[in-house]
Amino acid sequence: MMDNNNLGGRFAAGLLNENPLFRLGLGICPALAVTTHAATGLAMGVATACALVCTSVVAALFGRFTNEKGRLPVYLMIAACFATVADLILKANYPDLSASLGIFVPLIAVSCLLLSRAEYAGDHGFGATIGDALGMGVGYVIAMTVLGIVRELIGHGTVFGANVLPAACSPMVMMALPAGGFMALGLLMGICNAVLGKKDEKEGTPV
Repeated sequence: MMDNNNLGGRFAAGLLNENPLFRLGLGICPALAVTTHAATGLAMGVATACALVCTSVVAALFGRFTNEKGRLPVYLMIAACFATVADLILKANYPDLSASLGIFVPLIAVSCLLLSRAEYAGDHGFGATIGDALGMGVGYVIAMTVLGIVRELIGHGTVFGANVLPAACSPMVMMALPAGGFMALGLLMGICNAVLGKKDEKEGTPV
């Protein structure tokens, strides 16, 4: 992959070549747990993206003033603060949606996605950090929403609650179960890697 350590390059990388879910395999646990419906997948993606951007910005501001051995606890505290804010906002404004997401919003604090991007922010410039956080955040929102749409469509016959499949087609209930989540995620990851892998080969860049 090309190492574009600038705002535009990092943003584009997070959307496609380094998509956190489909390419890097980050944030898989909540992806399997809450994407039984498109709405919950979208909500979890947005909550994670907001916490990610805020954590990366603060890490970029203070990371370079923190001892290298003490960075991880600092990043955990920063991520925990913004994960708590996201959880409280959801509970106050969207209680039903918050109940559907359960424990996974507070667990954003220890997400490998947030911590890996905070580590990147501590070692790179502010522009690259913003591009990286926005790209990874938007890429994760897209991936979670797509996964939720696929699982809801096949498992329930609906998309965002609206009936899509004709009455003659019976939904596959298994797609709403964890095993179905593994199958859907594996299929989407395979498609994404196959398409982008061929593109990288044509451009002469390593996959």
